[in-house]
Amino acid sequence: MILNLETAAIIAEKLLQIKAIKLNVEKPFTWASGLRSPIYCDNRITLSFHELRTYIRQQLAKAVQEHFEGVDVIAGVATAGIPQGVLVAEALGLPFVYVRSQKKSHGLTNQIEGRINSGQSVVVVEDLVSTGKSSLAAVDALRDAGAIVKGMVAIFTYGLQVADANFAEKNCKLITLSDYDHLIDLAVAADYVPQNDKFALMEWRKNPREWSIKFENK
Repeated sequence: MILNLETAAIIAEKLLQIKAIKLNVEKPFTWASGLRSPIYCDNRITLSFHELRTYIRQQLAKAVQEHFEGVDVIAGVATAGIPQGVLVAEALGLPFVYVRSQKKSHGLTNQIEGRINSGQSVVVVEDLVSTGKSSLAAVDALRDAGAIVKGMVAIFTYGLQVADANFAEKNCKLITLSDYDHLIDLAVAADYVPQNDKFALMEWRKNPREWSIKFENK
């Protein structure tokens, strides 16, 4: 679910302008999973642009305030969700923790860094949601620690069906500032990509793995 239409359009345009999101159906990008994709998103770049960084902070904080009540703590997902989460926590005057992908193998073997108590209500901040697997692993870690996870806010989501299913299974509400549909519509309308690329871009979202297979031997 997006926060609102105006924010979705602004965020999509800004991410394209600063090249935090790149689109290429002819020479797709390779994700860490090995899959080939026509989209690559690096929202860390937004941190280098003060006005955009401020706008994202304001809108993520607004998402928390409008959709979640009684929040005690803001949690960021390591690593890209950490700076965004800190900004949101500061804007809302709330404590902040962050969640590692796994427990440390040394020291106190923490997975959650910072102080959180059982029974506290938490909203998780993420920069990008793809399948939702790593984001929801943070939700699991917080719940295992006794926290009440109200939901998650993020800058952008690809809107993959597998992510929708994963968030539904974990009963975790997701609010994003923008999403794939709004991005592609704007990218085509503003000539970031040709009109005839839209079909391929939308086909990828239907079945990323099947779409990727076409490029394995190229």
